[in-house]
Amino acid sequence: RYLSRVEELTATDTEDSALNYGVVVDCGSSGSRVFVYFWPPHNGNPHDLLDIKQMRDRSSRPVVKKIKPGISVAAAAAPEQATPYLRPLLQFAAAHVPAQKHKETPLYTLCTAGMRLLPERRQAAILEDLVRNVPLEFDFLFSKSHAEVISGKQEGVYAWIGINFVLGRFDHEDEEDAVVTVALGDQGESLIRKRTVGILDMGGASLQIAYEVPDSGAFSPRQVCIWPAGPESSPCLPWVAADHGPLCPQEEAAKSLLAEFNLGCDVQHTGHLYRVYVNTFLGFGGNFARQRYEELVLNQTYVHNRLPSQRTGLSPETPFLDPCLPVGLEDTVARGGQTLYVRGRGDWPACVELLQPLLAGPNSSQASLAGAYKAPIDFGNSEFYGFSEFFYCTEDVLRLGGHYSASTFTSAAQEYCSQRWEVLTQRFRGGLYSAHADQHRLKYQCFKSAWMYQVLHQGFRFPLDYPSLRTAQLVYDREVQWTLGAILYKTRFLPLRDLRQESIRQAHASWLRLSFVYNHYLFFACILVVALAIVLYLLRLRHIHRRQLRLAQLTLLWLDKVVVPPIQGNGP
Repeated sequence: RYLSRVEELTATDTEDSALNYGVVVDCGSSGSRVFVYFWPPHNGNPHDLLDIKQMRDRSSRPVVKKIKPGISVAAAAAPEQATPYLRPLLQFAAAHVPAQKHKETPLYTLCTAGMRLLPERRQAAILEDLVRNVPLEFDFLFSKSHAEVISGKQEGVYAWIGINFVLGRFDHEDEEDAVVTVALGDQGESLIRKRTVGILDMGGASLQIAYEVPDSGAFSPRQVCIWPAGPESSPCLPWVAADHGPLCPQEEAAKSLLAEFNLGCDVQHTGHLYRVYVNTFLGFGGNFARQRYEELVLNQTYVHNRLPSQRTGLSPETPFLDPCLPVGLEDTVARGGQTLYVRGRGDWPACVELLQPLLAGPNSSQASLAGAYKAPIDFGNSEFYGFSEFFYCTEDVLRLGGHYSASTFTSAAQEYCSQRWEVLTQRFRGGLYSAHADQHRLKYQCFKSAWMYQVLHQGFRFPLDYPSLRTAQLVYDREVQWTLGAILYKTRFLPLRDLRQESIRQAHASWLRLSFVYNHYLFFACILVVALAIVLYLLRLRHIHRRQLRLAQLTLLWLDKVVVPPIQGNGP
């Protein structure tokens, strides 16, 4: 394992004609990036996936290039600008992929959040421009199915595939790691294979979770709504199992959160059939949650100041004491012409409690983290990785990245929040925090650590003693992009080509062996037939010779008996 990971960090041998290549363009909201991947021929085992790795140049640096702004900005008003916009990325990829490999190198252009915000007609016009003009300038394998706007669910599935692939969780022959029993269909069949990991990813605006659901009955038996006073009076309460009754309206929505797919090249093989729960919560990212918190505080303070002699937050002399800011930190919150003066008091437990209402969601049109359906998690046999804000919250200031312990994290967060702002800035200047930490991180670390704690333990219901969560930025010293999972999924049927070629080669070799053996048998059979013919011919000659001898003897005997000798006279 170690040697294979070291090899991934070395320069790609472009002189090796057996290598295959693939190009993925990630068209994001703020910019676009191109990734070049490569893989050797498939090993011939239909249960194994392609060994796809990110290409590295002669200096052993990953082959990746980014441009700004996003395609949704650059080509929104003029879809015909889509191809010129991507031209620098495609030229970069074409320069790294060997020229003789271009015609067999697939190119995938996958657009995410920025494009999803555009009208469907504008999306189609941009993709149509790419499909029509890119093949005129580049020889990559590129067709209409290779350019698409992917959903948040697809993006989450690709990220889950990429992480588990790098961790080796799709290599079922290795029996060293933990295993899980996976149900297959509704026939009661099951298999035991290596346990996969779930992922938690918190960005600035959204929160995402993805994990495997081994039990195929996660959404059964039939579940119905219980209405306390009729369906007109109340939203759907938590589901209860029942044998009859109308289906709860949320059941179909919950089923849409489940992605079932087969990563194997043969759909008849179930070894790589996965069932993954994926959900994205808009408005639950770290920065957006802070904005929602400030609006909550502003509204509560405004209502409180309606009381006589209450002027909290209206001036620097009477600030709102914010439990989610370090002690002594002074700040202002401005919304809609109103300004709220705040001063930190560094009370982390109070901050955690104050954030509880934010789990209900930004507004009624968006999902509630606390009330959203989540497929069951076996906390006794599961493993999760936390990325982005989960890592920054634990590592940049608290230096607790890696294995997550709720008690250790809570103690460190409380200690940080209780420090005066002057002490924290002095520590920052002294280099006591991570190189990635900045003034913004110092200012909002108290809030974001409390928000992460609430999301993890109240929103997703992770037990406080859950032992299998790791926060990370890199996996085996490299950043894993969802594009790796995308090309793994897109090229999952390519091994069939190698398997067919291998079967043809084996069949040809087998035919040669059989023909060689057959020719030998035929040769010996011919010799045997000739020898037999000679023997029969000799036997027949002998038979004829004996017959002739017998006839000659009979003729002599007949002459002796039939022919009378002449009579001699006695005289007169």
